[in-house]
Amino acid sequence: MIDKLLDAPVEIGASTPMLLLVLVALEAVLSADNAVALASISQGLADDKLRRQALNIGLILAYILRMTLILAATWVVRYWQFQVLGAAYLLWLVFQYFSSKTDEDGEHHGPQFTSIWQAIPTIAITDLAFSLDSVATAIAVSTDTWLVISGATIGIIILRFMAGLFIKWLDEYTHLEDAGYITVGLVGLKLLVRAVYPDLEIPEVLTVATIGIIFAWGFSQREDAPEKISDAGK
Repeated sequence: MIDKLLDAPVEIGASTPMLLLVLVALEAVLSADNAVALASISQGLADDKLRRQALNIGLILAYILRMTLILAATWVVRYWQFQVLGAAYLLWLVFQYFSSKTDEDGEHHGPQFTSIWQAIPTIAITDLAFSLDSVATAIAVSTDTWLVISGATIGIIILRFMAGLFIKWLDEYTHLEDAGYITVGLVGLKLLVRAVYPDLEIPEVLTVATIGIIFAWGFSQREDAPEKISDAGK
């Protein structure tokens, strides 16, 4: 597979910049749910510095796995078992989250870690499961492997910055973590449907619109609102 990539001619035409822009835009839009999932997983580490280190190292490993997935995409797509495994993993994450004990505020929490090296594999594998969906979408846009790799490279850089923002936002918005895990479940169900009904095309516009509605709810209430009322009373 790598030999095919090295031997393949790099064709740059008039439409190449537009295709690259479309691929990057798709990566950015489809990475929103991925970013909040990775940010939530990193929240399992108590220290903010450790969270960022886990994201950095985890996404480097995720990048290597994602590039491997792109190079093997035509082979992976033929085996529905990969999509079922990815779907099962994402749905397991969602089940684990919503079945966890709630805190004193009635909120659920993702997995807790005692070491950065426990969090890193979870971050990398979660990104890989999400990549099964995003890579399939990218290949539908362009069959040029180098172009898909370029879009994915830029996309994972965007993902790192988005995850960093979501780490901050998860502490600010009450429903955001719940919204993130609901979209994780949505992606898991989408992978499962694609594995069972490979000829069924789910419009990306519908997926993006649904994620947009879920995130609108996620950002609908701030955590610090009660604190401000309490401070005002003092």
